[in-house]
Amino acid sequence: MATQLEMVKVFTKQLELCKVKPHETVIVLTEGDIRADYGEAFLLAAREMGANSFLINVPLRETRVMKSMVGRTAIAGNLPVIDTLKKADIVIDLMGMLFSHEQNEICATGTRMLFVREPFDILAQNMPSPELRARVEYGEKLLGAAKTMHITSDNGTDVTYELGQYRVMTQYGYTDEPGRWDHMGTGQVLSQGVDGKVNGKVVIAPGDAIVAFKRHVERPVELTIRDGYVTSIDGEGIDAAMMKDFMDSYNDPRAYAISHIGWGLLPSAKWYSNIITKTRDAEIGVNMLSWHGNVLFSLGPNTELGGNNDTACHLDIPLRRHTLKLDGQTIVENGKMMIPEMAA
Repeated sequence: MATQLEMVKVFTKQLELCKVKPHETVIVLTEGDIRADYGEAFLLAAREMGANSFLINVPLRETRVMKSMVGRTAIAGNLPVIDTLKKADIVIDLMGMLFSHEQNEICATGTRMLFVREPFDILAQNMPSPELRARVEYGEKLLGAAKTMHITSDNGTDVTYELGQYRVMTQYGYTDEPGRWDHMGTGQVLSQGVDGKVNGKVVIAPGDAIVAFKRHVERPVELTIRDGYVTSIDGEGIDAAMMKDFMDSYNDPRAYAISHIGWGLLPSAKWYSNIITKTRDAEIGVNMLSWHGNVLFSLGPNTELGGNNDTACHLDIPLRRHTLKLDGQTIVENGKMMIPEMAA
């Protein structure tokens, strides 16, 4: 259990990376009592830096105990809160606005936003750095210039993405530019295929993960992809059945849409994290999402990249030991980074 002093020390370093200045306004956004200790520590860190800082706390939603509803927030329609957040220089989001229209609206005004959710030991383990940023931004240039992405694996994955419709998204764990969103503890580069132009199959192999289930896959799951949508989910184990039942429960065909794709670049991330234990029920899996050399495949919403699919069903599926090529150039080979500028 981290002490408040330890938290303030780490969060001060984080705010320094975010270039928080004494004249700036820092707003910490919380929901109920979730991450209340983080909120207090961030406020203390900001105050010690001379920034104007205060907390906005909204009541806990009853829906938090139900199935995941990505992009649905406790401030939807709450104009006084949204307008106040727009006036901040930086918002520390401890509530979770990922994939929400509110997040995009607030960042569009120039407010920068930092999402913080993971257990403290993981935040400290995956502390960002300018060196990580350089690796991620090098990947951004490669991905932004590419027209096709081809992903394969010895387990049977063979899928092709046409690229160019959507922007590239970078995550290196801090935000120091107007309007930028980032996620503390991550390191990855992402984009999305052209609408309707993703085809092939993805095989989720034993040891890969379906992050929403906080579970490592035990039996292979094969996804057939046609024109940008998963058209079948096949497999003999519980993983395929759980995945299909979960996605069907939303009664939304957009849940089957192919979402972002990219690779992890964070050397400190550990694949065998503790997301599957009860002590880690607050973790959303940044270790595997950002693991150096992974391929991050996902389904569902794409509003983060400028799309209009705001389905509440989102699945991040980090894949090990895959090969990823951009316009024929090998970026990752069997889980190993092949580009020196992005190597650990």
